[in-house]
Amino acid sequence: MWFFSEEHRMLQESVRQFAAQELTPRIEQLDHEEGFNRDAFFKMGELGLLGITVAEEDGGSGLDAVSATLVMEEMGAADASTTLSYLAHSILCVNQIGKNGTPEQKEKYLPKLISGEWIGGMGMSEPDAGSDALAMKTKATRQGDHYVLNGSKTWITNGPIGDVFYCYARTGEERTQISTFMVERGAVGFSTGKKFSKMGMRASPTGELVFSNCQLHERERVGQEGKSIKMMMQNLDLERITISGISLGIARSSIEVATRYAKERMAFGKPIGAFQQIQERLTEASAWYEACRALTYQAAKLWDLGLMKDKEASMMAAKAKLQSAQMATLVALDAIQILGGYGYTREFPVERFMRDAKLIEIGAGTNEILRIIIARQMLGSEVVG
Repeated sequence: MWFFSEEHRMLQESVRQFAAQELTPRIEQLDHEEGFNRDAFFKMGELGLLGITVAEEDGGSGLDAVSATLVMEEMGAADASTTLSYLAHSILCVNQIGKNGTPEQKEKYLPKLISGEWIGGMGMSEPDAGSDALAMKTKATRQGDHYVLNGSKTWITNGPIGDVFYCYARTGEERTQISTFMVERGAVGFSTGKKFSKMGMRASPTGELVFSNCQLHERERVGQEGKSIKMMMQNLDLERITISGISLGIARSSIEVATRYAKERMAFGKPIGAFQQIQERLTEASAWYEACRALTYQAAKLWDLGLMKDKEASMMAAKAKLQSAQMATLVALDAIQILGGYGYTREFPVERFMRDAKLIEIGAGTNEILRIIIARQMLGSEVVG
């Protein structure tokens, strides 16, 4: 992008090399086995990636949303699964602690999370509260200087392997009375449920968090009681911008594989790239990728400049994710079609690209919910509801 600084370009090259050396060689086996690239997180810590948006005085790298999105694209082009786990760790957990935690909380959690010693995650979605996050039923009841949590979270990225989770729970009868708590593995009354076997993102462990009279001290609450809605929604916007980077990475790799194949595969005495139908798929894919890339990095840059108000930020983040996620899935499907039978096998990675891409049309806000967010901003809530 034209506004990338020299620091952005150096970061991009560094992460691209890291992904080629540490992610690409292992992803096929990990995808097959539903494993997890734990070693990569220690190396991400050494590179300063795990606290990428955390202030330098708190031990982070002090970089911006454009930088975080660049990292997502470069790693997502190699291994979307590990990149999804990285996003849950760095954006949904570490970034939130860095932005909203007390000095004591930062001192306790950030060093281990930023070094890669601990893996973090975020607990928001529930069995009956996904798209409608404010319908969550997990409840935290105050008892003196402690809280007792009861309920469960589901679809939690890093749930089966995480060490600490940034969790939301209801602390009042109103829908908006939501509070945030730091929950460590091993806390009394806290356990992780089953690990899900998934269609895609198979090397990113997903599971349940279960609270059964889970006891937490008030010092483990982040922010004021019942006042977490604003910081929850703001982080969702940042999540949607940065996860769009993963979609960009998947699409870019799909296009590269399909283009290379179209040059090499012969049919009727010439490369299949000589046929107009193949050219149409490739050119449309490339143009759509570039359009979504411009939209995504524009949203990230506007976020960094602070030029968007809350509703404007939500709409831009929703547009970037909606278009990038749809684009990546369809581009990966076209790559499979171009490769034909080979594309449908694991001999080439495009079938994995498609499986991974589809998740981003569902997680961090479904396509349907994002369209509602955009429509409300355009038409007003009195029309959309």
